[in-house]
Amino acid sequence: MLRKILIGIAALIVLFIAVVAMQPADFKVVRSATVSAPAAIVFAQVNDFHKWNAWSPWAKLDPAMKQAFEGPESGAGAVYSWEGNNEVGAGRMTLTESRPSEFVRIKLEFLKPFAAVNTTEFSFAPQGSDATAVTWSMEGKNNFISKAFCLFMNMDKMVGGDFRKGPRTDEICG
Repeated sequence: MLRKILIGIAALIVLFIAVVAMQPADFKVVRSATVSAPAAIVFAQVNDFHKWNAWSPWAKLDPAMKQAFEGPESGAGAVYSWEGNNEVGAGRMTLTESRPSEFVRIKLEFLKPFAAVNTTEFSFAPQGSDATAVTWSMEGKNNFISKAFCLFMNMDKMVGGDFRKGPRTDEICG
C-alpha cells in the first residue's frame, strides 16, 4: 500500500514538473494611463531616477528603503539601486535608452527575493497641450520557478495592478 502511495506521489510530481515546463517562457505586462501634464514634464520624471518615487508604487511599501544612484543625473547610463523590506526586495535599474518626451527603456534587475532581469519601457504620447498618454510595460523570461509561481499567481494582474497604482498627477507636478 505504501508503495502505491509513493508511486502516486511521484506521478503527481512528474505531472506538475511537466505542466510547469510547458508554460510560456516569455511574458509582457502593459498598462496605459493619461496623466494631466505635458509630455516633457512626465518624461522628465521617468528619465531621472532621483524623481522615481513619484512613479514607483513599490517605494510607498517601504519608506525606509535604502536607495543609491550612480552615473549621470538622468538619461542613458543613469543607475538606481534599492534594498528594502520583503515587499520591495532588492534590485537595480539602468536607464539604457532615452528619447526626450517620447521614450525611456530600463534594464530592470531583481536581486531579492528572486533573481530576474527584465526590460521596462515607458512611451509618452501628447494628448493636446496639457495631457500625456503614458504606456508602461515590462517584459522578460520566466525561469522554471517563475513558471511554477505563475501557475498560482497571475503576473499580468499582479504587476499590472502595481502599474495602475503608479503615476499620479499631484506627485508628478508637485
